[in-house]
Amino acid sequence: MEPHVNAKRLFNHATTLKLHTGNLVNRSRLKKKCPSSPSEELQDCIQGTLSEWFAAVSSSLDSELPSTLDCTIPENTEAITPEEREELKVSVKLFLTESDCSSIRSAVDMACLSLGVSQLDSVIIAPPPLPEGEAQMLTHLQPLWEELESLVHSQKIAAIGTSDLDKTLLEQLYNWAQVKPSSNQVNLASCCVMPPDLTAFAKEFDIQLLTHNDPKELISAGGFQEAVQGSSKDLQVDDWRLEWVLRYSIIVKSRGIIKAKGYIVHAKKGNNL
Repeated sequence: MEPHVNAKRLFNHATTLKLHTGNLVNRSRLKKKCPSSPSEELQDCIQGTLSEWFAAVSSSLDSELPSTLDCTIPENTEAITPEEREELKVSVKLFLTESDCSSIRSAVDMACLSLGVSQLDSVIIAPPPLPEGEAQMLTHLQPLWEELESLVHSQKIAAIGTSDLDKTLLEQLYNWAQVKPSSNQVNLASCCVMPPDLTAFAKEFDIQLLTHNDPKELISAGGFQEAVQGSSKDLQVDDWRLEWVLRYSIIVKSRGIIKAKGYIVHAKKGNNL
């Protein structure tokens, strides 16, 4: 049977998709095309990983079709060994598309499992994009932050940070939170210079200000469906929705170089059948 026929059978039967791109630092497939943005890189990674995985599994397909597609290419993934763990810093940014707090725990668990670690050094949360004209408020952040705090208490995460908070909101979160934010990422496309009030507040309370160039929505629903569709012929993608994307980087502390980076993606088939 042709690979795309098996891919279609697998995909139509499944209700959950877990995808790990593996380490992108050494992957020549992605070096050929220099992605112009994080969104383009992610779309390229989803499409490439899925088509590689479909090609690999379709030859050994059982009659029993799984409900969860676990798309990992073993040779692209190297777990961290206990001997080297001390030398490395594992940093994560988690992009939520829905405000489901349980996604945070499952994303952190999946990252630990995929990378072979028991704790992530830092996790920055990017809350779900809000409808046009609606402003981010403390009430949106609190349930997400409480979930992160519980993961700090259970030693799954060492430090937690925020993304795109202005001085007012960062101060509100800082005053309310049990576990204080250790960092706040600022998108320099939206403000070329760090706002002075934010800089002063961060300095006073020892919050690291970092910069990033991620769009408000890392990948749109359409972009995700397009990436999946591009991986094999005739896939029905309309009722699939992305739940979260986790981007990780593993840095060698002493040398400041990136040893590994990649994405873990989680999607579900909707119940609107």
